[in-house]
Amino acid sequence: MPATSESSIYDFTVNTIDGKPQSLAEYKGKVVMIVNVASKCGFTPQYKELEALYQKYKDQGFVILGFPANNFMSQEPGSDEDIKTFCSRTYDVRFPMFSKVSVKGDDMAPLYRYLTDKKTNPEHGGFVGWNFAKFLVGRDGKILDRFMPTTKPESKGVVDAIEKALAQK
Repeated sequence: MPATSESSIYDFTVNTIDGKPQSLAEYKGKVVMIVNVASKCGFTPQYKELEALYQKYKDQGFVILGFPANNFMSQEPGSDEDIKTFCSRTYDVRFPMFSKVSVKGDDMAPLYRYLTDKKTNPEHGGFVGWNFAKFLVGRDGKILDRFMPTTKPESKGVVDAIEKALAQK
């Protein structure tokens, strides 16, 4: 995987779940958690904890960005509209959701190529192995931490990392 020329998440434009282009530069100054999500995964109930985290910290400058991906056992087969409806009706998701992307392989989304690149991100890079991998990004757009899919969003390690990042101005 070649090193990317981007220096932060702010260098990327992605499509919202409604198909509109959105620059991640809109999140400058916020602490961001980027999560690859899926509707038919054993970890799908993490949507509830992710939404709780978002509600708890959003007024302090925290945001979660959900990126549906169908890379693991076809656990996100639906269209963007299907995903949006599922998230809203099942988990009352209010954090920003984006159009379905690929998080591995030849068709990997540029944002995920940046997040996983071991050259530009030696400490937290490496392939995404399953749904609900979580990348924590500081107010400067740089990756601060990474949490495995098995790590629950409201676990002490995640909460401590979010609070530490929010404390940095």
